[in-house]
Amino acid sequence: AVKHSTVKVNGVDIHFAEEGDGPLVLFLHGFPEFWYTWRHQLPALAAEGYRAVAPDLRGYGLSESPPDASSYSCLHVVGDIVGLINRLGGGGGAFVVAHDWGAMIAWYLCLFRPDLVKAYVALSVPFRPRNPAAKPVAVLRAVFGDDYYMCRFQNPKSSKVGSAAVIKSILSNRSPDPPRLPAENPFGFNDSKLRLPDWLTEEDLKTYSENFDRSGFTGGLNYYRALDLNWELTGGLDGAKVTVPVKLIVGELDMVYNMVGVKEYVHGGGIKRDVPLLEDCVVIPNAGHFINQEAPHLINSHVLDFIRKF
Repeated sequence: AVKHSTVKVNGVDIHFAEEGDGPLVLFLHGFPEFWYTWRHQLPALAAEGYRAVAPDLRGYGLSESPPDASSYSCLHVVGDIVGLINRLGGGGGAFVVAHDWGAMIAWYLCLFRPDLVKAYVALSVPFRPRNPAAKPVAVLRAVFGDDYYMCRFQNPKSSKVGSAAVIKSILSNRSPDPPRLPAENPFGFNDSKLRLPDWLTEEDLKTYSENFDRSGFTGGLNYYRALDLNWELTGGLDGAKVTVPVKLIVGELDMVYNMVGVKEYVHGGGIKRDVPLLEDCVVIPNAGHFINQEAPHLINSHVLDFIRKF
C-alpha cells in the first residue's frame, strides 16, 4: 500500500513514501536510516485516518545528495521540510514525528515555523538550547575525546567493511555509553559475533544495506559536519522557546538520554522552561535508541494518543 513519489522542493529532489489519506503526519528519520525506518508507523497511522508521509532527507535514500557539507545546515534541511509540507497541502500545519537527526531538524522546524507544526512527537533527542559560549564540536571533543562518534564523523574515512556490517553494528548497539570509533578502523569489528536484535530481520538488514550501497553514507555524515555551521547560523535563537505542543519519548538505554546532563535537563525542569507546552516525557524501560523500530506498537499508541487531541 506504500506509494512512492519524488518532488523538487528548495532546489533539491526529495523522495517520500506515504500511506493513507487525511490529516498530514510527517515522519523524519535519523542516521543511518531512510524512510524505511517508519515501516511500522505508516500503515498504523493510515489505518487510523491519517496521511502518513516519510521522506528520505536530503543526502539519504532516493533523495538528492548535494556533495558539500555546507548544504546540510539546519536552514537547508528545514527549508526542504517546509517545501514538502506546502507541496503536500499542509499549509495549515502538519503533525510531526521525528527520531535522532530527524528530531533535531524538527526542533529547528518548531523554532523557525511553529505555524506549520500542529504538534510534535520527539523520539530519542530532547530539545537542547544553544550554548552561546562555544561551538558544539569543540564541546563534544573536550567532554568525550576525539574518538567520540560525532567528532570522528567530522573527517570521515572510508570503512573497511560493507554497508550491511556498518548498519548491523549501529542498529544492534544497545549500550547507553557514548559511542566511540577508533581512528584506525572505526567499524573494524568481527561481524560474525554480532547478532541482529529481535526487531530487525535479515530482510530488513538487506533493505538497509542495499539502500546505502546505492546512496553511500556521505550525505548522512554531512549533517554531523554541519554542526558548527548550525551554531553559527542560529545566534538569533539564543533564549528562544518552542511554542508548539510536544511529547518526548526516549528509551531507558538510549545513548542520547544517558549523555552527561540530559536526564537532569529533562527531569529537572530545564526542558519545561524551554518547551512550555511539553505534555510529557515517556521513558520506555529496557529500550534502546531505535525505539520506533524496537517498540513500534507502543510508539504508535503514544503517537496516536497525543495527536488525536488536536
